[in-house]
Amino acid sequence: MTILVKNKHTLQIDEFIFKCCIGKKGSTKNKREGDKKSPKGSFKIGNLYFRKDRLKKPMTLLKCIKIKKSMGWCDDIHFPKKYNKLIKINKKISHEKLMRKDHKYDFLIPIKYNFKKPTIDHGSCIFIHLTKDYKPTAGCIALKEKDFLIMLKIIKKNSFIKIY
Repeated sequence: MTILVKNKHTLQIDEFIFKCCIGKKGSTKNKREGDKKSPKGSFKIGNLYFRKDRLKKPMTLLKCIKIKKSMGWCDDIHFPKKYNKLIKINKKISHEKLMRKDHKYDFLIPIKYNFKKPTIDHGSCIFIHLTKDYKPTAGCIALKEKDFLIMLKIIKKNSFIKIY
């Protein structure tokens, strides 16, 4: 099962076509931290993280992890061992908070870009997450909640995402 991000507005899974948004500056093969571009290529996906205080656990074959206040995703180029990994929030380490005031991360799936042995400054915190208005992202792929829930029913643990 492959999730296809065909262009900056279209995500397709089998015959399902959804409107989406990607990085503000499009997509690139040469991703850099903070460049506001989505990485081009084919990548595995991670577990589903969700806000249990806001949403019930959805129907999905993905492993579901409840987001806690202490969870962050490291984007700090000064911490190579933690870079682009889930961390316990530490004020000394730059990170993306997973428990946000807005609703973008009420559901999120990490895209396993620059993941196994991350290269510093090649991009981190690339997720599939929620959007309310389809405004471009900092490099992630975003969908409306109703479409995200449909996607969760279709995809599997071994699904890939291909970003053009």
